[in-house]
Formats: sequence, C-alpha cells, structure tokens
Amino acid sequence: MKKNMHPQLLTDLFKQMPRPHRIGLIAASAFIGLMIALPSEKVEASRHTESLILETGKRYPLSLTVPETTKEFVYDDEPLWQTFTVKSGDTLAKIFKRAGLSAKDTYAVSHAGEQAKTLVTLLPGDKLDLNVVDNQFFGLRYALSPTDTLYIEPAKDNLSLISRIDSKPVEVRHNFAQGEITSSFWNAGITAGLTDNQIMHLAGIFGWDIDFAMEIRAGDTFNVVFEERYIDGEFVGYGDIVAAEFINQGEQFQAIQHSDGNYYTPEGRSMRKSFLRAPINFKYVSSNFSKARFHPVQKRWKAHRGTDYVAARGTPVMAAGNGKVIKSAYDKYNGHHVFIQHGEKYTTKYLHFTKRAVKKGDIVKQGQTIGYLGSTGLASGPHVHYEFLVDGVHRNPRTVDLPKALPIDESQREAFMQIAEHRMAQLNTSRRIMLAMQ
Repeated sequence: MKKNMHPQLLTDLFKQMPRPHRIGLIAASAFIGLMIALPSEKVEASRHTESLILETGKRYPLSLTVPETTKEFVYDDEPLWQTFTVKSGDTLAKIFKRAGLSAKDTYAVSHAGEQAKTLVTLLPGDKLDLNVVDNQFFGLRYALSPTDTLYIEPAKDNLSLISRIDSKPVEVRHNFAQGEITSSFWNAGITAGLTDNQIMHLAGIFGWDIDFAMEIRAGDTFNVVFEERYIDGEFVGYGDIVAAEFINQGEQFQAIQHSDGNYYTPEGRSMRKSFLRAPINFKYVSSNFSKARFHPVQKRWKAHRGTDYVAARGTPVMAAGNGKVIKSAYDKYNGHHVFIQHGEKYTTKYLHFTKRAVKKGDIVKQGQTIGYLGSTGLASGPHVHYEFLVDGVHRNPRTVDLPKALPIDESQREAFMQIAEHRMAQLNTSRRIMLAMQ
C-alpha cells in the first residue's frame, strides 16, 4: 500500500465535498500557510538579557513582577482600642452595652481585683478605652491619674480576668518664685506666678507665726522653692512647696519640708504650733484688737477684746488649736457662739456664727470646722469675732506668746539637716538670681 494518497484522488474528494466545507478548508489552509511564512520573534526570559541559552540540569533565577493592586496583609497583635466618653448618668454597664458587651462581661470586669472597684465611680468626661472584637471582651484601659493607668484583660488561660496598674515615672524639677507685697499678699503671689493653691499653701505654712489678715505690710517679701512634675518631658502639674521664706515687718521666717511632709525651721523646730494666728481663711479684717472701740450696733465706746474677721456668710471657721468645746449656744448678744478650752491655760471664743458645727463636750482638732460665719447677735454684718484668753485674761491673738514648737525627732535630725542645707542653698540661689535681674 502506498504511503501517499494519489493527487487525483484528493482532487476528486475535494470536489465531492459540500461548497461551505470547501470554502472553510481553503480559508484554513491559507491561514496556516501565512503563519508559516511570517518570521518569529526571539523569546526573552529577562528584560536585561539579549539572549538566553538554557542548559539541562542548571537552576536559573526567575524574576516575577507583582501587580500593583496586590497588597500584603499584616496581622497586628496590638489591641484595637475604642474610646468611650462617660456621659452624665453613665455606668459601666451602660458603656459596656454600647460597646456590644453583655451583663456577664460587666460583672466579670467589675470584680477583676481590688483595682477594678475604681470603675464604680466613673465621672462625666472620663475616658474609657475598650478592646472589643466580635462582641467579645479583650481588654479595658482607664487613666486613674496622669501617672497611673488601670488595665483589665483576660489571663493567659482565657478563663479569668486580671487587673494591673501601670505607673509612668515622674520627673521632679524645682522652680522658684519671689515677690514683694505692695497692695496685698494675694496680688503679690499672683504677680509672682504662683497658683491659687500655692498662695494658700504658703499662707498655711506660716499660719502659726503670721496672721495674714492683720500683720501683712507693704514691703514684706517672700521666696519660694516648689516642685514641678513632668511625665515623658511633658509638664503635668505642681508638687509641694519644699522651701519657703517670708519676711514680715523685718522679721524673717523660714520653713523646710522634711521627707515626712511636715515643715520645720532650718534648725529643726516644727512650724506647727499649738495655735493658729487666725481661725479663718479671711477676705478682709474690719476691726483690730483694741481696748476701746465705738460699737456699731450699741452706738457707744466699749472695749473690743478680740479681732473681727469679715468674710462671706457661711465661710467655715476653724478651731485655732486642739481642745474641748466648753460652750456651744445662742444668745442675743453673741448670737451662735462656741468656746473652746485648750488645756488649763488657754481659751478661745468664736462669736456670731450663722450655724454651729460642734456641741458642748466635743473634742476638736486644730483646723477642724466648728461653725460657719454669720451675723447673729449684736453684729452689723457677716463676720466672726475671735477672742484669745490666757489664764482668763483677754490677750491679742496676733501678738500673744505661744508655747514653743517641738523639735524634730532626734532619730530624724541628721537626715533633716542634710535636706535643710540643700534647700537653704536653693533659697539663697533664687534670691541672688532675683537680685541680679533687678
């Protein structure tokens, strides 16, 4: 049998085919012939290679270009915190409900250790951060202060919750302020850059030696070293006054804070004494101690054996020293009044209260509120009349000699003297700087 079919036979078969089939066969043959006749392009495996000869058994690098629309997904283990601001009337349960958490979650979080109890006292404006994924609780973060943050999160076994408080380190720096009084101590403090709290604190330090209502004079000066607190280099608030000096009518008073928080003279004698010079945070004083004064209500001259401190009605009045209330009553002359016995030698009297805060027989501490300033009895306006008696004799509370303050405990003396030396150097340095600036 012949390998190739006779050409005549192929021609006869082609003629016997239907016309559409013949046309299709001719078109296909023409296309194949055209593809064979055209020259082919070189195949390149790299844009940087003119030609590449591949050898059997050898590995070659393959460069792939990733389309720009393809992105790599990165799974981040960091918590996805959502911040919730506490609104008026909000509770932890209400906030958790807004976050998609259940009452069971609220109970578990609020019982996650002793620290979690702080969440009971949420205040409007507080920020609460929650890590919630698919309505599941994964963490809570709540700032307790600029330094402390409460964290509550699942334990490693995911069967319980644990709480902790993270604390940032606080950097303490020291700054100073100086001032001279021209009109009032308060205005001088503001001019020196002190805050309201610092001014009141400074008056409190020297409140056993100076009556800031009666004894302040133009030309008096003060010099203060105080703390400033920083977290991560950012100022977060003021700390304590660590050293202070006040020159009142030419007399110098100095105070150094010890590590126990109390104040002592540079020699180690406590600034805290048996009696305060004034029983009130005053607004102004209307009448000084004198043997004779024209009474504004009785319209006659009579002895005025105390000091009148005028302030807003309802201002708290405090006990000048520790003692026992021997009288708490009302009469038409003294109005609501309180008398306090301090040991066997001293008695203090407070008149014209709008309301008394103690009763006869009560034991009171120095600085404790005993009544509220008013104008009951023979009083022309809201004030407290304060008297100081020594062995039953009226004395001027501003100038009477008081018992000497006790010295610092002997076991603390050496440590305190080292602190005092450093603080006095700071006071002296600030004084020199201010003199150089003048």
